[in-house]
Amino acid sequence: MKVTICIGSSCHVKGAREVVRGLQELAKEQDVEKRVEFAGDFCMGACTEGVCVTVDGQRFSVSPAEVGGFFTREIMGRLAL
Repeated sequence: MKVTICIGSSCHVKGAREVVRGLQELAKEQDVEKRVEFAGDFCMGACTEGVCVTVDGQRFSVSPAEVGGFFTREIMGRLAL
């Protein structure tokens, strides 16, 4: 699974660093870091939304406060399939 997080200036201001850190920590806690590839991108073209995150190409808007729910739903949910 590939998870890409926008680290461009607009997403950086909206908490991209916290989103990256949170997703990496959760992957480690759930022992799935070998099954999830994290990458960064400098612009995903949705700068008016929250931090842009794609999971296998599907785009989401994630705030630092939503990282836990997003991880459970979109990452762990897909890994369980």
